[in-house]
Amino acid sequence: QQIINGLVLGSMYALVALGYTMVYGIINLINFAHGEVLMVGALVSWTVVSALQGYGLPGWALMLVALGCAVAVCMALNYAIERVAYRPLRRAPRLAPLITAMGMSLLLQTLAMILWKPNPKPFPQLLPAEPIEVMGAVISVTQVLILVSTLVILVSL
Repeated sequence: QQIINGLVLGSMYALVALGYTMVYGIINLINFAHGEVLMVGALVSWTVVSALQGYGLPGWALMLVALGCAVAVCMALNYAIERVAYRPLRRAPRLAPLITAMGMSLLLQTLAMILWKPNPKPFPQLLPAEPIEVMGAVISVTQVLILVSTLVILVSL
C-alpha cells in the first residue's frame, strides 16, 4: 500500500518539478509564482465544476471541461506574467527578476484570496469512488489516472 501511495505522491511532485524545469530551461529564471499558477488552475477547475455540477453531466465530462478551462486560464496567466513581469527584465541583473517572481507569487496569492476567499474548497468526487484492489493494496481510479497521466507526460517529454 505504501509503495502505491509513494508512487502517486511522487508522480504529483514529478509533474510540479517538470513545470519548474521547463520554465527554468526556457527563461533561465526560477518562477516562484509557478505554484500559484497551479493554484489558480485548481480554483478555476473547482469553479467550473461547481457551476456545472447541477446540469447532469457525467463526472468525466465535468473533469474534462474543467481541465480545459484551467489549462486555458493558466496558459493566459503565464503568458501575461512573462510579458508584463519577466520579459522587461530579461537583460536586468539577476536579482531584479528574482524579486519580481516573488512579487508575482504574492500578487497571485492575494488575488486568489480576494476572488475565491481564503476558505477550504471541497472538490467534488468526479470519478468512481470504488477502490481497486491490487495484490492486497487499494488504489482509487483517481490515483490510477494520476499515475498514467504522469507516465504519459514524462515519456512524451
